Amino acid sequence: MQDGVLSATAGNGRPTAPSLSLSAPISGWVTPLSEVPDAVFAERVLGDGIAIEPVTATLYAPCDGTLLSVHRGRHALTLRAENGAEILIHIGIDTIGLNGRGFLSHVSEGQAVRAGDPLVGFDLDALALQVKSMVVPMILINGDRFAIRLRQAAGEIVVGAPLLEILPLGVQVVSEPEPGAMARREVTMRDAHGIHARPAGLLAERAKQFSAAVTFSLNGRNANARSPVSLMLLDAQRGDTVTICAAGADADAAIRDLADMIEAGLDAATAPASPVQDSPAMPVPVAAVAEFSASERVSLAGIPGAPGHAVGHAVRLASDIPEIVEQGNGPAGEIRALEAAIRTACAEVQVTIDSLDGKAGPQAEILSAHLSFLGDPDLREVAGSLIEDGKSAAFAWHTAIARQIAELRRLGNALLIERASDLADIDRRVLLHLLGAPDGSRALPEDAILIADDLLPSQLTGLNRDRVAGICLAGGGPTSHVSIMAASMGIPALVAVGPEALRIPDRAAIILDCEIGVALVHPSPTELDQATETVAKRRRRSEENRKLAQADCRTADGVRIQVMANLGALADVPLALDNGAEGCGLLRSEFLFIDRPTAPDENEQFAQYQSIASALEGRPLVIRTLDAGGDKDLPYINLPRSDNPALGLRGVRMSFWQPDLLRAQLRAILRVRPVGQCAILLPMIATLGDLRTVRAMLDEEKARLKVSAEVPLGIMVEVPSAALISEQLAAEADFLSVGTNDLTQYTFAMDRTSPPLAKYLDPFHPAILHLIAATARGAERHHRWVGVCGGLASQPLAAPLLIGLGATELSVIPQVVARIKALVHGLTMEACREAARHALTLASGEAVRDFLAKRWPDA
Repeated sequence: MQDGVLSATAGNGRPTAPSLSLSAPISGWVTPLSEVPDAVFAERVLGDGIAIEPVTATLYAPCDGTLLSVHRGRHALTLRAENGAEILIHIGIDTIGLNGRGFLSHVSEGQAVRAGDPLVGFDLDALALQVKSMVVPMILINGDRFAIRLRQAAGEIVVGAPLLEILPLGVQVVSEPEPGAMARREVTMRDAHGIHARPAGLLAERAKQFSAAVTFSLNGRNANARSPVSLMLLDAQRGDTVTICAAGADADAAIRDLADMIEAGLDAATAPASPVQDSPAMPVPVAAVAEFSASERVSLAGIPGAPGHAVGHAVRLASDIPEIVEQGNGPAGEIRALEAAIRTACAEVQVTIDSLDGKAGPQAEILSAHLSFLGDPDLREVAGSLIEDGKSAAFAWHTAIARQIAELRRLGNALLIERASDLADIDRRVLLHLLGAPDGSRALPEDAILIADDLLPSQLTGLNRDRVAGICLAGGGPTSHVSIMAASMGIPALVAVGPEALRIPDRAAIILDCEIGVALVHPSPTELDQATETVAKRRRRSEENRKLAQADCRTADGVRIQVMANLGALADVPLALDNGAEGCGLLRSEFLFIDRPTAPDENEQFAQYQSIASALEGRPLVIRTLDAGGDKDLPYINLPRSDNPALGLRGVRMSFWQPDLLRAQLRAILRVRPVGQCAILLPMIATLGDLRTVRAMLDEEKARLKVSAEVPLGIMVEVPSAALISEQLAAEADFLSVGTNDLTQYTFAMDRTSPPLAKYLDPFHPAILHLIAATARGAERHHRWVGVCGGLASQPLAAPLLIGLGATELSVIPQVVARIKALVHGLTMEACREAARHALTLASGEAVRDFLAKRWPDA
C-alpha cells in the first residue's frame, strides 16, 4: 500500500471508507503498545495502536477530524477522522488523578480540527514526577471497522511524521440480538473519576462477551456498552446513578456482571464514596469532637478574618439539616415541593437585601449572587432529572449542588472555590424548607462567640448581630465571604484555626484577638478581667478616635501621612467619610463587572465612577482598573483555560487580552469631573513594558477625548519583580501602591485562598518587608509617593512599620480609618524608621509582630 488516502470496496461491491494516514501527535520515541505500563493499553482492551514516550510538551492532531470527547481532566481525547475511524489519545498513565492540573486544553468537544492543530499542552517535567509514566498511547477504538498498519514501529519520531495507517475492513453486518429476556438495573458509580478511558475499556470488553445488546443510560443520554467512546461520552461521574438495560438470551447475566463490576469499583486504587458525601455544604457536627476540659487553658492560633477584639462565651454551631431521604413520593409532588422551596428561599434573600442599609455593599453583593444561583437553570435541570428517576426533592437538590461543588473544586480556581461556598449556602436554604427544619437561628446569649467548622453567609445574616461578639472558625479564609461580611458588620473574626477550634466547649470563656490572630480558651479570671476592661477601653477610644478623625493625619513630628479608604462600591463611601477617610486609595472596579452576563459599557462605568467621586466631595479617588482572571474569572471575557489561573491572564495581563475593555474603562475614568480627582491604578504590573503599554493607550484616549490635564497613572506592586525593579518603574509611574495580599502569595508561592496554607502566608514576614522597603527606595529616587493598600495596611500594628519602611499613604478598610489616624498622631518618624530597621533583621513574621506589640501595646 502506498502512502496517502486510498479507497476500498467491500466484497459485496459497495464502497467502504477510504484508508487514512495518521501522523505522530507528539515528538519522542515510538514504543510498542505491549510495553505501556498499564494492562488496559498493553493488552489492547481498548483497541490496537502504538505509543510514544514524549520529549515535547504539546499534543497535536494526527489527522483532520472532529473531537468526540475531551476529558474534563484534559489528559485524554477522542478524535473521529473523516473516514469514521475513532482514535483515542491518552497522555500519561494514571494522569486522571491529577484532575487537570498541569494540562492546558486548546480545544473542546465537537470542535473540528485539522492535522497539526495543537490539542493539549502539558508540563512534562512536573507531571513526570507525579505519575507512573508519561507515555502517550494512540489507540484505534473501532477496530471492528478498521485495521492498522504501522509506518514506524520503533525509534525516534518527530511530530507530524507518518506513524500509522488506518485500513477499512469493509461493511460490517451487525447481527440483531437473539430474542429473549429483557433486564434493567440501576447502579451507582463508585469510582472517583467515573467512566474514563480505563473503566470504559473494561466495561466494553466485558459487554462483548455477551450476546445481549446492553445500553447504559444517564440523564437522558444512552451509550452502547460495547463502545468505549460511547461510554466515555456518557460522562458518568462518581455518585451518578446509571441505568443498565439489556435485551437478549443472556440479558440477566450481562446486567449482573456489568453492575457487579461497577459496584466493586473499576479502579482498584479508588475508594467508594456516595454523592452526598461530596458536598461540603454543612458545618461539621461539633459534638463529634473531644472537647477541651474545663480546667484546660488553651491558646489557639488562626488568621485574622475581620479585625477587632472580643470577650465572650462559646456558642457551638453544628449542622441544622436533618437526614435526607433518597427516595421520593412521586415526581409531580417532589417537583412542586422543590419549586416552592426555591421561591421561598429567593424571597428570604430578597427581604434580607432590602433590609440592608447599603444596597450595594458587600453583604448585598454576596446575597445578590445567591439569588442568581437560586435561579440557575442547570441546577434545576439536574435536580429535575433525579426527581424523574424517583429521588426526593431534597436528595435531588443536594446531589445537584454537590456535583456542581465537586466540579468547581476540580477546576482549582480560587474564585470558584469561594463560589462553592455560595452554592453550599443556597443548598442549606432550600433544604431547610424542603425538610421542614427550623431556620437554625439559634437564640444567642449576650457576647456570643460563634464556633464552627465554617459559616455560611445565610447563617451569619440570620443571627442577632447585637449578641454576636466574635467568630472563631476551624476553616475559612481571610478572603472568604463570611470574613468580608463579618468585617462589614464590625464583628471580629478569627479563621483557619484548624480542627482544634471544634474542641472548644459550649459556654467556654474566650478571649478573641483578631489583630494578632489568637483565641484564648478558658483564660484565668485575671486575664478575663483584663481583656474585658481592654475591650471596653478600646470601644471608648474608638468613639473618641472617630470624633477626632476629620482632621488631616500627621505624625507627632509633623510628617503628613494620608489615611485613605479601600472602597468596593458607592455604598461604602458614607462609612469611610464618617471614620475620617481622606479619600479613596483603592476603588475595586470589579464591583461593576461581576455577577453579570456582559461587561458594563463606558457610560455605565462613567456614571458609577462619577457618583463615587461626587460623594467623596473632591477628595482623591484612585480607581484600580479591572483585576479579573485568577480568582475573579468573568465568563464574558472568554479567558483561555489555564491550569493555574493565578499565574495566567490576571490583572493587567487580562486587560491586554481584552484591550477594548481596558480602553472603555480608561475613557470612563477620564470623563469624571473634576479632571484630576481620579487617579488610575494598574493591577499586576510585572514589567516596565506592561506600564508603557497602558501609558500609550491612556495617551491615545486622552487625545481622543481632548483631555489635557494630568491624570496620575500608578502601579500596584503585587509581584516580586515589580518591587525589584521599582526604580525603573518609578521613573515612569506617577505613584506606587503595594498590594500585600498578592505580594505575599507570589513571594511564598502559596495560594492565599487555601485554608491549610493560611498560617504560612504572613505579610509581617521580613521577606515581604524587604520587598516593601525596596519599593520605597526605588520610588524615592524619583520622588514618587508609595502607598500600601493591601490587607497589611488595615492592621493597626503594621502602621508604624509601614511608615518606617517609606509608605506615606495607607489605604485601609473604612472601619479602621479613625483608629489608624489616631495611632499615627502619636508616632515619630525616627521611632518608625528604627522599628523598621529592626524588623528587617528578624527571622519570622511572628517575631516582627511580637516586637511591634511590645513597642506599641496600644496598637
